[in-house]
Amino acid sequence: MAVAQRQQTQYYTVDEYFALEERAEYRSEFYKGEIFAMSGGSANHNRISLNIAAGLSSALRGKPCEVFIADMRLHVKRRQLYTYPDVMAVCGKTEFAHRRNDTVTNPVLIVEVLSPSTENYDRGKKFEYYRTIETLREYVLIDQQRRYVERYQWVGLGRWELTSFDEADQVVPLTSLDIDLSLASIYERVDLKSETT
Repeated sequence: MAVAQRQQTQYYTVDEYFALEERAEYRSEFYKGEIFAMSGGSANHNRISLNIAAGLSSALRGKPCEVFIADMRLHVKRRQLYTYPDVMAVCGKTEFAHRRNDTVTNPVLIVEVLSPSTENYDRGKKFEYYRTIETLREYVLIDQQRRYVERYQWVGLGRWELTSFDEADQVVPLTSLDIDLSLASIYERVDLKSETT
């Protein structure tokens, strides 16, 4: 899910942001005192997010990891950012921000489904912010208009390694969770008719 537009030009405290979020009919991102409305998702966006979450949840049964979807907020401490990744996974004890049970701080995996209006943000600033999360080991970007997945894996010393996948029979290894997801399962029921060859 991604930022669509700025809500207000005024600045808010974190507590004010939480209070507004509890009453709001839509989700907003909070960054250094400013609130930004988040755009809705397409059918493909929703299908991909659900496919990822279902695949992860099934593969992680009996393991000490948990999957969260877009309704769970993420706090990126070092950047004063509160946002809603499409899918994220936490291993071990889930750590919550501000003694709340709706805002996690320690994902090992974050997945974002790209939209034309948010792709630059997800690839650029948002990934820059996410990289400051000490527990994060993998960041996965999924194109919703064509079969294309990018996996960024932390390899140490501030370095992230990119691997891309675009064949229907390929498998995306998620080493942070010790599982694999096939592109076929990620794109199940996704309409790629507009996909260019």
